[in-house]
Amino acid sequence: MSQDLPQGMIRAASAGPHAGYMPGFGNDFETEALPDALPQGQNSPQRCNYGLYAEQLSGTAFTAPRGQNERTWCYRIRPSVHHVGRFSPIDLPYWKTAPNVLPNVTSLGQYRWDPIPVPDQPLTWITGMRTMTTAGDVNIQVGMATHVYLVTRSMEDEYFYSADSELLVVPQEGRLRFCTELGVIDLEPKEIAILPRGLVYRVEVLDGPARGFVCENYGQKFDLPDRGPIGANCLANPRDFKCPVAAFEDREVPSRVVIKWCGQFHETHIGHSPLDVVAWHGNYCAYKYDLRTYSPVGAILFDHPDPSIFTVLTAASGQEGTANIDFVLFRERWMVAEHSFRPPWYHKNIMSELMGNIYGVYDAKPQGFAPGGISLHNCMLPHGPDRDAFERASTADLGPEKLDRTMSFMFETRFPQHLTEFAAREAPMQPDYADLWAPLQKKFDGTPGVK
Repeated sequence: MSQDLPQGMIRAASAGPHAGYMPGFGNDFETEALPDALPQGQNSPQRCNYGLYAEQLSGTAFTAPRGQNERTWCYRIRPSVHHVGRFSPIDLPYWKTAPNVLPNVTSLGQYRWDPIPVPDQPLTWITGMRTMTTAGDVNIQVGMATHVYLVTRSMEDEYFYSADSELLVVPQEGRLRFCTELGVIDLEPKEIAILPRGLVYRVEVLDGPARGFVCENYGQKFDLPDRGPIGANCLANPRDFKCPVAAFEDREVPSRVVIKWCGQFHETHIGHSPLDVVAWHGNYCAYKYDLRTYSPVGAILFDHPDPSIFTVLTAASGQEGTANIDFVLFRERWMVAEHSFRPPWYHKNIMSELMGNIYGVYDAKPQGFAPGGISLHNCMLPHGPDRDAFERASTADLGPEKLDRTMSFMFETRFPQHLTEFAAREAPMQPDYADLWAPLQKKFDGTPGVK
């Protein structure tokens, strides 16, 4: 469902089933929009073809272990120092950054919100961001924030990058185009995009209004989880991640660049488009991924595995096996476990779980969790199925059942997630959500049950 590129943008020629993209996760890619723009055999020649400048974009420390080291060499019309000028602070009151602990907001509780309406006003990717929760501390590069984006207008001669974080984008309605320094990504519901820290881009509306979710990752970047005994296949396979081919603009036009740095926003004005990378090679880049290609695994005899088997991407912390963030997907799948309670069980968790509904009905809470809605169950707060879901699952005929027409996700972090003022006061919070479990009944009668 791609459309023509913006006027003046030149993209590398490509063929095959995924024109405009290269497959693979963590690969070393190389791509050029003009022939012989990419140097061969070295990174920084004395003179680059076409009068280009060589510049490295580093996603990790220079001395990071080889398997984690990420960088991309860019061959561009102007070096990035020409894409910034004097910085002036600006105010984006709805985009918040951790730490953001408010004394007048209570984050202790189970919360759920109806879909946030898209207002009838011009909102861009920058002005339409609404922060729901924050966790950790951006200044020491740990934790995350969760946002809902509401976009009704394309950014025109306006660009953005975050020095704080990588962004995981989960559309729920509408279609967006991300014109980045390294190429163009078109994104629609049931897909996700990963936008790395430091990458400059412009966001255009292809089909709006657009609404979706964003996980802002302050810590180590998202990676594919180790599969352990699952082995080499299933879950999210590397070949299904798509990286854009080179595309560039050579436009002399007054432009505005907005930068997020340590939770503060600044603008700078330049006289041209900063999307001027003609060729690049490396492994630090943006991706898109189609969630419909995620291959879930599950119980085929009895019991309910931990939801970690549904992890699409994980961002590591300094503690082995305990993520800074996990991105977990609950999509269509078969349920076949015998003599087992099939929905998620009742539990308290050291991790804090924020869920979003992309479409359909979530099996543990079939009522009140609408597409576009959000729920939050903070660390060590009990939660689980409502009464109707419990009664139905406890008495159901346990034949094979297809859980169909459903797609929800979870941003899970080891840090407590603190509500913003917007989430607590303005967003459509369901005031009676915590009463959802009140109808659960005591069933204990002191006599043995029947197997």
